[in-house]
Amino acid sequence: MDASHDPFKRANYLIRKAHYTHWHRTQSKQQILRSQLGFNEIASARPKACAGCENYHGVAYGYSRITRTILICGFHPYGWSDDTPCPDWKGSGTR
Repeated sequence: MDASHDPFKRANYLIRKAHYTHWHRTQSKQQILRSQLGFNEIASARPKACAGCENYHGVAYGYSRITRTILICGFHPYGWSDDTPCPDWKGSGTR
């Protein structure tokens, strides 16, 4: 039997296509609802103490969600959590 005329291959393709269309339509509807409710703006993942700092790295390392860790900067790998300003903060205009 020729692979191009395989009825199972065509049926699987049509099912995947229909599933993707349904998924895409659902995502679009959810985005419309989010924007109507005011949830379309994504909050910054950067800690407030790191705003404008040249030392900010912010890249997540790891292969799975369980083991993934975000590296904030070389001085404070998990971010500056004290109420005082970060002593290692360095703006773009300094130096």
